[in-house]
Amino acid sequence: MAKASLLNLPLVAPLSGLKVWLPTFSQRLIPWLLPISVLALWWLASRNQWMSEQILPAPSLVWQSALELGSGELWSHLAISLQRLCVGLLAGVTLGALLGATLGLSRRAERWVLPSFSALAQIPTLAWIPLFMVFFGIGEVLKLVVLIKAIVVPVTLHTLVGVRDAQPKLREAAQVLRLPLHLQLTRLIIPAALPGFMSGVRLALATGWTSLLAVELLASSEGIGYLMVYARQLFMLDIVFVCIVVIGVVGVAMDRGIGWLDKKWVHWPHTATAQLTRGPRYTGWQRAQSWWLPLALFALWQVAVELQWVDPQILLSPLAVLQSTWHGLADGSLLTALSLSLKRTLGGLLLGGSLGFGVGVLLGLSPFCERLLGPSLSALRQIAIFAWVPLLTAWFGLGELSKGVFVALAAFFPLFIATQRSVSHLSPQLREAALVMRLNLWQRLRLLVLPGAAPGIFAGLRLSLIYAWLGTIGAEYFMPSNGGIGSLMIGAQQLLRMDTLFSGMLLVGVTGAALNLIGQMIETRATRWRHA
Repeated sequence: MAKASLLNLPLVAPLSGLKVWLPTFSQRLIPWLLPISVLALWWLASRNQWMSEQILPAPSLVWQSALELGSGELWSHLAISLQRLCVGLLAGVTLGALLGATLGLSRRAERWVLPSFSALAQIPTLAWIPLFMVFFGIGEVLKLVVLIKAIVVPVTLHTLVGVRDAQPKLREAAQVLRLPLHLQLTRLIIPAALPGFMSGVRLALATGWTSLLAVELLASSEGIGYLMVYARQLFMLDIVFVCIVVIGVVGVAMDRGIGWLDKKWVHWPHTATAQLTRGPRYTGWQRAQSWWLPLALFALWQVAVELQWVDPQILLSPLAVLQSTWHGLADGSLLTALSLSLKRTLGGLLLGGSLGFGVGVLLGLSPFCERLLGPSLSALRQIAIFAWVPLLTAWFGLGELSKGVFVALAAFFPLFIATQRSVSHLSPQLREAALVMRLNLWQRLRLLVLPGAAPGIFAGLRLSLIYAWLGTIGAEYFMPSNGGIGSLMIGAQQLLRMDTLFSGMLLVGVTGAALNLIGQMIETRATRWRHA
């Protein structure tokens, strides 16, 4: 018997190891099923000529183009884009860190400067591009200014919160111990502000990369964005596919790199820094002080134009901008363009948000679907939104369909991510309650899952609304047909109609702020039971 057992050991051990290995292998294979299926369908479509090769190039052609471009041309354009990004990141992060630290350390500076800074930050970077093109041309200065604008805002705000909200007890301890200023900086202020600063840098890196691609698509003769536009104009979509993949890989690498630095540098326990907290409440006199700086700037601006320190044909006075906006609203030209843009925003939000909500609930409830679809969606999310413009315009043209798809794509990911995380992180007690009460799927969703995930879902909805608005402006820039506020601004920039351009910028900023306020009100009202 002993001999039989010993003889069976070599056979039983491999079998048991095989049983352990097979489930592990199958789990690792699941995320690859979707990309492999898409690649197989793509190969079949090109082989059977279901679509023209100009519209859908064969995978072999894309691979061949990747090899040819990889011999030098692709890397030269990518190096130019990354060089621009590094210079803009260095300048923007330095300026944002200094400004944020100054505002965080001085309550008086925060009262005077922050309201004006926040008002200018409400105007998205996209809305500044036509004006910057008039002021700085289409050379390297334009790219640098756009990058600095996109990077300074998140770095400043997150650094401000990190410095301002340093723990009061630690400040008291520093005063008791009579620490000199350099020790307070190195032992208290910098460690307290570093988590918020790193969150700002991570957000700035993503917004800077996206803004750089946008300006390269609009006005550039070098860079990865220009290469995509050039290939799109020649209908060489194989090159566009290669550029999209490279942009996605670069996005993943930058996100992983900044995440690694964050974990390495911020290795102590700290509160979450994803949400900016409100500042201190001010009295009536202190609130009045916040108007001094913008009023002084407007007065200086008005005087500079009237005394012709600047060309009044290029830089209109504030009164002229307000007068132009009033006339545009009165004659209906601005209202017509704005209403058309808002329709596109709401239509894209309805399509992309609904899809994002449904997919988010599905992946949040089903671990199998999350393993199947999650990695592919995460990879697509790393591709900057404007990288899809050349492909969408080639497939759907410059009409309403391409704009709707682009806006829906911009609105999809914020609500999808928020919904999936909210549903998947629900308390296990809710699942146990559903099992005890024997609830079916619909009852479980209606009574437990959706109410429990509502705060995160509505926060994602607010972000989707803002991204849909920004996507609308971008779509109207790159697909300037059938009107809209973005098309109006691009046309005004080309004709040097500065009155229309400034009025469009003002409306874009005010509308974005109003949409954000509406989103906050909807979120507060829909989740008011949390504060009961």
